Amino acid sequence: MATIIAFDFGTSSIGAAIGQDITKTARPLCAFKARDGQPNWQDIEKMLKEWQPDYLVIGLPLNMDGTEQELTQRAKKFANRLHGRFGYQIQLHDERLSTVEAKANLFEIGGYRALKKGKVDASSAVVILESWFDNLV
Repeated sequence: MATIIAFDFGTSSIGAAIGQDITKTARPLCAFKARDGQPNWQDIEKMLKEWQPDYLVIGLPLNMDGTEQELTQRAKKFANRLHGRFGYQIQLHDERLSTVEAKANLFEIGGYRALKKGKVDASSAVVILESWFDNLV
């Protein structure tokens, strides 16, 4: 059984979710505030030490036609920093429409009140991780 943490990278908030590969399910953990894409790395380290994942999945923001955008390079840089700082194996995964799906799921459960930024980002990380599980062979 492998434990995986997924991140939904953003410049002001970075959502995190945890899951495992046996059930191929995930649940939201939290959202980290970020300044211009830079989180408090001590907070990330604390979460990684607590959960001790086997590897990390980072959502890769792409345009709808699959081409890269400015945020794509920033997400890759975030992934490289995670690997460099903590030594985890990193997987990048297409995250197109993850925020739309996360908002729809949250709205269905709790209406507009459920659409707080941190909840949306952590729920987007859940969508990213479960989509990554679905693509495992």
